[in-house]
Amino acid sequence: MKQIVVVTARILLGLLFTFAGAAGFAFTFHAPPPPPGLAGLFVTVFFQSHWALLVNAVELLGGVLLLFNRFVPLALVLLAGVIVNILTFHITMMPLGIGPGLVATMLWFIVALPLRDYFAPLLTAKVP
Repeated sequence: MKQIVVVTARILLGLLFTFAGAAGFAFTFHAPPPPPGLAGLFVTVFFQSHWALLVNAVELLGGVLLLFNRFVPLALVLLAGVIVNILTFHITMMPLGIGPGLVATMLWFIVALPLRDYFAPLLTAKVP
């Protein structure tokens, strides 16, 4: 049962980021009007600087790797940075839309916890 939950979470997380990354490329030049306030300024700079293209590429790559069950720890590391930025944006500038970020975070942890041994070397304090 536990394995089914992990595989389902991996596929859902992969679908979420594959579609988000692909949609980002499709709609980068047809973005909706930005929200008001500081969030709007951030979104404007995010798209006009083409920073969004890099984020979309990372989302797409991470999502596809998860869907094909290849290099899953690498995909999780790539997507962790994206998820942290999604949560930071919503916590600091636009709390209303935090739901998808929380779902992505939950799915990420479900997939990452069984693989925690692969992440342990990243926490090495001093390299010989």
